[in-house]
Amino acid sequence: MPILIFLFVVVIIFLIIVVAMALKVVPQEHAYVIERFGKYSSTKKAGINLIFPFADRVARRVSLKEQLADFPPQPVITKDNVTMQIDTVVFYKVFDPRLYTYGVEDPRLALESLTATTLRNIIGELELDETLTSREVINTKMQAVLDEATDPWGIKVRRVEVKNIMPPTAIREAMEKQMKAERERREQILIAEGSKKAAILEAEGEKESRVLRAEALKQELVLEAEGHAENIRLHKQAEADGVKVLLDAGLTPEQFVQLKALDSFEKAADGKAEKIVIPSEIASLAGLAAGIQGTLK
Repeated sequence: MPILIFLFVVVIIFLIIVVAMALKVVPQEHAYVIERFGKYSSTKKAGINLIFPFADRVARRVSLKEQLADFPPQPVITKDNVTMQIDTVVFYKVFDPRLYTYGVEDPRLALESLTATTLRNIIGELELDETLTSREVINTKMQAVLDEATDPWGIKVRRVEVKNIMPPTAIREAMEKQMKAERERREQILIAEGSKKAAILEAEGEKESRVLRAEALKQELVLEAEGHAENIRLHKQAEADGVKVLLDAGLTPEQFVQLKALDSFEKAADGKAEKIVIPSEIASLAGLAAGIQGTLK
């Protein structure tokens, strides 16, 4: 009886082990490549999967996430025989786990070697100046070449970035001096343009000031002339009103003329002349003027 219980327990444990071996839980964004007796059998995707214990085994666990391969600097020679160091970053993703497992022995090492070779070929067609100013062109060309070359490995190259381009020390120092001279030249240009704009603004301000002063003087003269004209108009209006009053009082035009002459002699008498000769016609009007004055009052 104890032997049967022992065998029963052994069988239960064996079954548990078999079930555990048969069940494979594949994480999200991963894939398991399954071999049966050493030969490719299937690719298991995320979730719970069943395999045959003892016959099947997981040959490779493959990540389907986008991955980053940061490669060390590579020596390259430009078209004009300048040796420099360039390091690159490759973003890739596995689209076929089977090809990724069996296409090449070490996919990452193969990708690094292919990247270095492609980089040397592309830089070899460019001169130094073009290399320093054509990062986008280099990135685009490398991405196209690597993507096509890695298809048999089940790899999709998403993007390639040239991180650093390091020319020789002498060339780098010469470039820094050139950049410094260019910055100083631009600074001088900015200072000159600022002085020019300041002078223009000052001249425009002086011009506007002169225009405003001229407008103020013009307005002052116009107002003065208008005031003078108004004064003359009022004076003449007063004279006209005086004439009208005299005529309304019965004075004839001839008598008015003589009265004006008498007024002129009266003004002349206020001067420094010691003797004034008054015509008899005008003298006879003195009484008339006094009478009219009384009438007006």
